[in-house]
Amino acid sequence: MDINKKGIRVLAIAESFRKEKTNSILSGIVMRKDLIIDGIIFGNATIGGDDATQNIIAMYKSLQRNDISFLLLNGLIISMYNIVDGKTIYENIGIPVIAITFNNSQGIENSIKKHFPSNYNNKLENLKKLGKRNLVLLKTNKYLWIRIWGMKLDDAIKLLNSFIIQGSIPEPIKLAKLISHAYLNTIYNINKSRIG
Repeated sequence: MDINKKGIRVLAIAESFRKEKTNSILSGIVMRKDLIIDGIIFGNATIGGDDATQNIIAMYKSLQRNDISFLLLNGLIISMYNIVDGKTIYENIGIPVIAITFNNSQGIENSIKKHFPSNYNNKLENLKKLGKRNLVLLKTNKYLWIRIWGMKLDDAIKLLNSFIIQGSIPEPIKLAKLISHAYLNTIYNINKSRIG
């Protein structure tokens, strides 16, 4: 992948969920390097489940596009410990994967044991597979923690910088989060009005 190419497109995926619901909403935004949007896809993940990885792969494949250069994920531990396997996604879709987080979370193993007292071993094993994160400095003088598959760290930083206007949140992730949240609120409010 030529990271300096103008036509680079990213599929950025973010989620929104409510703890009392069964599924989260995943939104995917296809955005060009010039910040033009040219695709949207929706999916879901089971709250507390183990299906996020396969569902993200299905979202990418359902787009049926060969012009997406890389996948950008807003975290790998989503939907109440539904752990996303970036390496498996990379191996299945064949394009590089970058996963971002905004802080160095500690003690997540204890939280997993607390939420899944009888069957936490599988989740802890999946957590270990994620590997180490890299702390990177962006052009905005903000920091991100990232994990990458299928590309060099320097190239990942350059790509992230090309999709950032201000702060530390890449524009496609910002938009995917907004859409996921709005979609979830719409579904929630429609269901509330039906019950009421």
